[in-house]
Amino acid sequence: MNLNVIEEAKDLLPGGVNSPVRAFKAVEGNPISLVKGKGCRVWDAEGKEYIDFLASWGPLILGHSHPRVVGRVKEEAEKGLTYGLTNPNEVILARLVVDTVPSVEKVRFVSSGTEATMSAIRLARGYTGRRYIVKFEGCYHGHYDSLLVSAGSGVATFGIPGTPGIPEEIAKLTIVLPYNDIEAVKETFRRYGEDIACVIVEPVAGNMGVVVPEVEFLRFLRDITKSYGSLLIFDEVITGFRLSLGGAQEMFGIEPDITCLGKILGGGLPVGAYGGRNDIMSHVAPEGPVYQAGTLSGNPLGMVAGIETISVLREENPYEELDRKMSVLSESISEILGEKGIVHTINRIGSMMTVFFTEKDVRNFADAKSSDTKLFGRFFRKLLEKGVLIPPAQFEAWFVGTAHSTEDINEALERIRDATKGL
Repeated sequence: MNLNVIEEAKDLLPGGVNSPVRAFKAVEGNPISLVKGKGCRVWDAEGKEYIDFLASWGPLILGHSHPRVVGRVKEEAEKGLTYGLTNPNEVILARLVVDTVPSVEKVRFVSSGTEATMSAIRLARGYTGRRYIVKFEGCYHGHYDSLLVSAGSGVATFGIPGTPGIPEEIAKLTIVLPYNDIEAVKETFRRYGEDIACVIVEPVAGNMGVVVPEVEFLRFLRDITKSYGSLLIFDEVITGFRLSLGGAQEMFGIEPDITCLGKILGGGLPVGAYGGRNDIMSHVAPEGPVYQAGTLSGNPLGMVAGIETISVLREENPYEELDRKMSVLSESISEILGEKGIVHTINRIGSMMTVFFTEKDVRNFADAKSSDTKLFGRFFRKLLEKGVLIPPAQFEAWFVGTAHSTEDINEALERIRDATKGL
């Protein structure tokens, strides 16, 4: 039974989970345990079915258990699970990444998005010989010490530890600025520019909820980092292969120096990567002095899952259709909420969206935090009750994928309409 799984988990795992948001504390709900996924649907341990817009937090753009991906993984697993030495599949996936992501000439595979951003920051510091990094409030780049920091007030605020366990001395090397704020970036570079190694940014924010960048903001980041000899890092762990085959950088026509990838890259298995120009990546060991390694990096199962996923995306080019599906979903949800007089804002780009319960135009984390999180919690619980799974946190993205048919979208909307009766 689902309840027994969760209760036993609490005895064995911190909070009963292996990632905090799975505990459903942000929505004041009872967590569920999932045991099966097929297409755009998942089933919990009690057999209840849900239409899934969580998509494992983004990786499953082809849906659950896509036959080509599963088939390749099964085939590879029969040969071996890991070798600890180079496998041809690493080269095949690397070629696909280099051919599809505009800014990447050489790539290093790791096992998670956090590893990718952590390694990219180290590389930027090693390449430039500088110590400070700039990030933006509300952008989450994994649980690496230098990136898991929060900001106080002020134009250019040095980070303070975002959790116990991060020394203040490390946090102070991170400068945290408001997203979409050109003037804050300009002032920060005026004061500290000669010692800034890099700027890291989600080109489309997905971890304060979906927040779309002002294109001028991204262009300014590109220009000012070039001007000061700093590196620009795009964290495309969420947006890579989702907004377009080449990610947000292809969509906006702006090339960073280093790109971090994950989620879709692994086709549902734990794969991350960072890549960039040859002259930068040549600083990574064994070519250069910046050390990074991983026993399971380039794991053959993850490589073939990624190869098959990206191959399907290249063949089908589903991005226009994904945009249409999410447009229908977001506009219809807005109509449903509007009919009930519920104040809301929906941010959407491509196949990503977030429903905020605020009247503000959400363009940064301060705006996002104005959302009524209590109302979101009730909204989440009602949807879950009716068999619609969305992220169990206000500040996350919903996703649609190729497995969501028009009929699935319409069915989900009927369930959502029914769920909002109790709001």
